[in-house]
Amino acid sequence: MSVGVLCIHGFSGGPYEVEPFTTYLRTYTNWLIEEPTLSGHGEELQMRGFTAKHWLMDAELAFRALAKKVDEVIVVGFSMGGIIALYLAKRYKVKKLVLLSAAAKYVSPKQLVKDFKMLATEAYHRNLSNNELFLRYRHKFNHVPLSATIEFMKLVRMVEPYYKDIKIPVYIVQGKLDGIVPYHTARFLFDQLTSNEKTLYLSDTGKHHICYGEDCSEWFSNVLSFLKSS
Repeated sequence: MSVGVLCIHGFSGGPYEVEPFTTYLRTYTNWLIEEPTLSGHGEELQMRGFTAKHWLMDAELAFRALAKKVDEVIVVGFSMGGIIALYLAKRYKVKKLVLLSAAAKYVSPKQLVKDFKMLATEAYHRNLSNNELFLRYRHKFNHVPLSATIEFMKLVRMVEPYYKDIKIPVYIVQGKLDGIVPYHTARFLFDQLTSNEKTLYLSDTGKHHICYGEDCSEWFSNVLSFLKSS
């Protein structure tokens, strides 16, 4: 039986946010991995004019295209992508869900900007000046219009009523040191979902970009075992 994995990145980000995990999946499976870039996102941010509806449609089109090629579809969502993953699970036949730093609780636009700036000062690796992730985020601070942030908040509000309707197996990964999504958000999400099979992994050292965390090799293998289990 063929398996496809749809990986959805976060707000103002791109597929690079989940790249370590997708690389791992490609190494240890023969699954078809798709990583769409949402409208206005990616390496060069052009977010003005795009709305939550655009991002949901991007994800729906990517899901439909992948579903035509495989027998089963797994959806992985990072940050805002986690909320979009839940939206897809409500509307389509999704085999399993993986939610990474899922933004189930939004913050005010001012706080979001403040947190992004705080993120820029954190050293994900020792040599911050050469850290590709840091450089991407430093670039985005001046390229995320307030209108886009408001659309992100709309998306979170729109999908929240769906949580109780999600009954498929789900694996939630959340860093305790996340400066964007408070880690207790993961517990809220875990409690809201009505799946009989659900797991919550809390990383003691994980920040928002959980796929770049110190302990990612541990939860990568845990998630893969979850995805392979019948």
